[in-house]
Amino acid sequence: MNKAPSRFARVPALAALAALSLLVAACGRNKADERPPEPGDTAVARVDGHTVWASDVKREAVAQGLISEGEPLDIGSDLFRQRLDEVIDQKLLAAEALKQKLDKDPVAQRRLAAARERILGDMLVESVVEKAVNENAIRGLYAEQQKLSKRSEEIRARQILVASQADAEAVKKLLGAGASFDALAMERSTDPATRFNGGDLGYFTVDVMPPAYAAALQGAEKGALVGPFQTEGGWAVLRVEDKRLEEPITLEAARPQIVRFLTYDQVRDLLEKLRGGAKVEMLTGKPQDVPGAPQEPASAPPGSADQAPSSDLGDAPPASAPAQAPAKK
Repeated sequence: MNKAPSRFARVPALAALAALSLLVAACGRNKADERPPEPGDTAVARVDGHTVWASDVKREAVAQGLISEGEPLDIGSDLFRQRLDEVIDQKLLAAEALKQKLDKDPVAQRRLAAARERILGDMLVESVVEKAVNENAIRGLYAEQQKLSKRSEEIRARQILVASQADAEAVKKLLGAGASFDALAMERSTDPATRFNGGDLGYFTVDVMPPAYAAALQGAEKGALVGPFQTEGGWAVLRVEDKRLEEPITLEAARPQIVRFLTYDQVRDLLEKLRGGAKVEMLTGKPQDVPGAPQEPASAPPGSADQAPSSDLGDAPPASAPAQAPAKK
């Protein structure tokens, strides 16, 4: 499986951090940089006698969030050439900074130390996550979630939408007499999204539909004519084409979310363990000690401000999920 994505991709300060990282590396450069840092690595440029490797360019692309960890990067692509130019520029800047002895400045030393700590911390996290977030863990959590999940009922329906209740009653009467739903939808429906495909709404669960539809379809059996009922766009008549249990999410579709959850879980456990074995003294006051800071309500249960939200996969959809799921075909 691909390596789990690092949660430490810090896009806003990438340029400065990359330059600092290269400056750290430049401090100890010697003939060792002529040896490939990774098996099968390719030399792609030399800057004042120092080799730039394909892995250096790829690492820069990963740091900028342009490719994911483990994703290939073609050395003949525009993306590779653009990142190669940036790596060369960074090396030149770092070399000039060393000539000007900027690395001896106390501020530079602190920034270099901070960059080193970030890189080492990221590598530790990646190492822990790579070992823990494996195929067995992913499949195990998927199976557990499938046992806990509840499958909703899906309905497939067709609709004809018209302007008035009288028009809707006339449509329902014609359907009851055997008229073609497809033909009536094309002839009379005012819904541009469905009139040319026979009024087909596809499969959906009632919770994603407007309240009027959910109420009208409550208890409706397969083959039933439903309505007319008033909606935001007019008056609707529906026919229930099919009913089935919702298909469970596949492992591959759930995999990215499972990997994120397991990654978060491992990082949280690691930090809790490290904090538990360290002596950490906070030398600043708590937020509520700052004048004007919002106060926790007196009625709040003890410790409520420190409780993290539940990490159950079912708590909330990903941030990219639409507010209303589209109908399934």
